[in-house]
Amino acid sequence: MKIRLNINDGDYERIHNELIQHGIEPDDSAELVLSKVNGFAEKLVVKDTSTNERVIVSCGDIVYIESYGHMINVTTGNAVYYANERLYKISEQLNKTDFLRISNSVIVSKKHIKKITPTLSMKFILTLSNESRVDVTRSYYHSFKETFKI
Repeated sequence: MKIRLNINDGDYERIHNELIQHGIEPDDSAELVLSKVNGFAEKLVVKDTSTNERVIVSCGDIVYIESYGHMINVTTGNAVYYANERLYKISEQLNKTDFLRISNSVIVSKKHIKKITPTLSMKFILTLSNESRVDVTRSYYHSFKETFKI
């Protein structure tokens, strides 16, 4: 059997050698392709708040995600949805370059942050693209500053 590899340079040699050990021949002209994806979700399955129907939301549309006890709200630019998973599980699915945890109960999309306002008590108040305001708590203050080089 021949397989074409579509893998980054860092993993290419290791995977190439493993395939050979298992009797599989890597070949750039093969029809079958083995590729490695980044492992982050591009979409989340959530529930519509009014109809309770399942909806697929693109992660790029998410402004922020907030937890209220066991209830998780996923807010986009024009709607709020419910998620069934715990906040930490959703956090594991999201790309860390696009999303940032700013408190024990809030994850924000970095691209939807429009304004950062410092406070006197080692906190920041973020104004998001949908005009929502959320707080960066003291526990996340230093990691937030480091992320944005403030």
